[in-house]
Amino acid sequence: MNRALPTLATAALLVMLLEAAPSGRWLPAGVLGAAFVGWSVVGFRWARVRGRLAATGYLAVALVLGFLVFDAAGAGVGSTVLLVLVVVQAVLLLPLGWSVVVAALVPLVHVGMPMADGLREVVSTGLACAFAFVLAALHVREQRAREALAVANERLLELGAQAEELATMRERTRVARDIHDGLGHHLTVVGMQVQAARAVLAADPTRADALLAQAEDQARQALTSVRESVGALRGTRVPRLPDRLRALADESAAAGLPTSVAVDGEERRLGEEVQSALYRAAQEGLTNVRKHAHAHAAVLRLAYLPDRMTLEVCDDGCGIVGDAPRPSGFGLTGIRERAEHLGGSVVVDSRPGAGVAVRVELPG
Repeated sequence: MNRALPTLATAALLVMLLEAAPSGRWLPAGVLGAAFVGWSVVGFRWARVRGRLAATGYLAVALVLGFLVFDAAGAGVGSTVLLVLVVVQAVLLLPLGWSVVVAALVPLVHVGMPMADGLREVVSTGLACAFAFVLAALHVREQRAREALAVANERLLELGAQAEELATMRERTRVARDIHDGLGHHLTVVGMQVQAARAVLAADPTRADALLAQAEDQARQALTSVRESVGALRGTRVPRLPDRLRALADESAAAGLPTSVAVDGEERRLGEEVQSALYRAAQEGLTNVRKHAHAHAAVLRLAYLPDRMTLEVCDDGCGIVGDAPRPSGFGLTGIRERAEHLGGSVVVDSRPGAGVAVRVELPG
């Protein structure tokens, strides 16, 4: 539009000169027309950067020059097109309400002509102004829509980058939990078994060998856990949750803590996140029992309730004695974070000498 208007103004000036030549009025019309074209180029650019007051002043001068050109050259296509250009510029510079006023003033240039001719010219010029007004208004609307779309696209790119960063952070947190709750669980057991084997190595080599065999088995299970985590990342189907809990109980029993599994309710398909959260909670719970509870046995209780799932990790150990703080290590923190992320909760219940029960409740 910025390039088209000066070109159109120059073409209209040439047409106007050709129309005025036969009547001998080409010289005054040419001088005024050149002034009008120069003002429409320089003044228009100046008004666009100066604000509404400058735009109003520019359009007032342009209208006066346009009327003078029309009076000098006479009614013709060239002089009329120059005035129509003022209407287009008014739409580009002013709010639509004010530009309507400019569009209504332009046809008044024919006032003073004979009634029949004047009325015909007013109507034709008015139609030309209306047509130019509509085209310019559509151009402005499209330009503003493009600007709004560009802003929206930029905002979407920012939101997309934030979402990607958030997804990356969540994935890092999930992987950290998997490493701690899965591999960390097995390595803890391996460390305890190796430590026990070293303690009895000299006095009871057979017992030490059995403990080292259990440590070797735990290392294989750690590798299996890593493979399960990788399989989950790749979308590989994992075993049923009750079966995984029973395998976990067997591992715990082999490490020296007899563990049983109780399943209540009708089994149903669970989402991968819910199943993983419950399994990791069981893993971490048993690890804490072996490390801190001094328990003789533990129980995993899984319940399929109508609208939620619960898992309890219970032991018969010493419990939390007196005013000792509730357990809040990284393992339990990870369990809480998993549960809260899925809209669930974690409750730790304990009485001195009666063991500890960690209850995880998730929707599912």
